Amino acid sequence: MEQTIRQAAQTDASRVAEIIITNYRVNFYPIFRNDAFYFFELNVADAIQQYREDPLILENTYVFEENGIVKGVLRMNGTEIEKLFVEPTFQNQQIGAKLLHFAVERLGADHLWVLEKNPRAVRFYQRNGFRLTQQKKLEEDTTEYLLQMIK
Repeated sequence: MEQTIRQAAQTDASRVAEIIITNYRVNFYPIFRNDAFYFFELNVADAIQQYREDPLILENTYVFEENGIVKGVLRMNGTEIEKLFVEPTFQNQQIGAKLLHFAVERLGADHLWVLEKNPRAVRFYQRNGFRLTQQKKLEEDTTEYLLQMIK
């Protein structure tokens, strides 16, 4: 079983988009209930096009690959973890924890923002050494709060 975490390449664009969009729909649609956004605006084809137009996105994106299958995605913005998602089919296999450890140890990640109404994500980050601060901010264009977590 060969596992690696590596920088995403253009050839990973569709898989990266698929993992991120699937997770947005599974994790965030039940909170926001915005059909137009989650099922029309948010789609794999547009995400792939965005990666082609702005290659910096993939330069800051890393993938967890096992036996040739991309199973998880990490996106960084400086020392901030911007996105960390695992294909739902492969969750509960320590892939997220491995990506998080990679972000901290190899990329110097020290903070992130997590949706307040996503207690599963908050618990995951807490189990892996992050703690909540008193900082909160509104998620853009919503009435939902993001909570800051630090290492």
